[in-house]
Amino acid sequence: MKISNVEVKDLVNTYGSPLYVYNQRMIEDKLNAFKNCLKSSEFECDVIYASKAFNCKAMIQLVSKMDCSLDAVSGGELYTAYAAGFDMARVYFHGNNKSMDELKMALKYKVGTIIVDNLMEAQLLSELAKNIDYTVSILLRVNPGIEAHTHEYIVTANIDSKFGISIEKKSGILELIQIINACPNLSFDGFHAHIGSQIFDKEAFVQEVNKVCEFVSNLGVDVSTLNFGGGFGAVYTDEDTPIPVDIVCDTLIEAVKCNIEKYALNINKICIEPGRSIVAEAGSTVYTVGFMKETPHKNYIFVDGGMSDNIRPALYQAKYSCVIDGKENEMASKHYKVAGKCCESGDVIIEDAYLPEAKPNDLLVVKTTGAYGYSMASHYNKACGLPVIFCKDGNSQCVIRGENYEDLIRLENDLCA
Repeated sequence: MKISNVEVKDLVNTYGSPLYVYNQRMIEDKLNAFKNCLKSSEFECDVIYASKAFNCKAMIQLVSKMDCSLDAVSGGELYTAYAAGFDMARVYFHGNNKSMDELKMALKYKVGTIIVDNLMEAQLLSELAKNIDYTVSILLRVNPGIEAHTHEYIVTANIDSKFGISIEKKSGILELIQIINACPNLSFDGFHAHIGSQIFDKEAFVQEVNKVCEFVSNLGVDVSTLNFGGGFGAVYTDEDTPIPVDIVCDTLIEAVKCNIEKYALNINKICIEPGRSIVAEAGSTVYTVGFMKETPHKNYIFVDGGMSDNIRPALYQAKYSCVIDGKENEMASKHYKVAGKCCESGDVIIEDAYLPEAKPNDLLVVKTTGAYGYSMASHYNKACGLPVIFCKDGNSQCVIRGENYEDLIRLENDLCA
């Protein structure tokens, strides 16, 4: 099996096992697709990579290379963007509980846009921004009352979300805007909304645009920018049918155009925040098969990783597919339960993998782990962090080195008494 024309077995021989592997060409193509499809002659469009899906210096530099903006949600993500040399004017800083230090950092780095989540944040930010020497664009996160997941959307959901303020609270929203506009270095420009993840029904995005634009038309405040968040899907198994990039972008553009005309809005910029859809399918995790066993009802494959490098199956019951390197074209003959080596019964990567006969030392490649694999990894059972490898056109490079045992204890101190 090859990843961007690099043999998986060669990657393991060079970098070890387990490891995360990204097809850099696929990431570039996805970023390009969103950039090329989200276009309009009537308003500006901005594609913002949601870096929580996978964040490191090399990835952020790749986003910069592809001329996209960046979504950051913490001081750590801000610092990484700054250290990577990213244009901080193109950073959108999110978060429902930004600390004073994080807001100070954002202003010090001259972050271009801050998405304000609540009244207390607006009050704190207006105080901190009094003495800065530039103007920060402010978007207010609102809940449009729509929650979407895969093929379903619910019009009355999301009102109790920890993020943002309900569009039903008009007076509270107007108070927030007033606080922002009272500070000469803050510029209220519009609203941000996000309705879910792994959305496979384009109608959910149409409903989001309609609801947000209707809300704006009734608010009586000048709004120039609308950010419709992310939620664009990826293929994890054969059950998944994401909306093609061109169709989802065209759907959003046309919905915005219709609402601008319907309500005579002065919108001059729209934004989206793809994250999972950029990196998920480009990433794979390569494991080595270790021990195997049969129980009365299961055939187990144990691999040299697990929930420490992919928590999603245990956390969300997320489903994945896999192949055995070198056996991709062989007939599947056996059902396996793929489990990790962590001391936890829930440490299962794939509940039912239908594969050719597996043997110890086979390389098992789990697909579509590029989003929320590395970024949600842990040191459970003192597991070392995996190396991250980028492959492109027959070449590979290590963009995050794997940890060793010394790394695991380098922050620890001996007992004094």
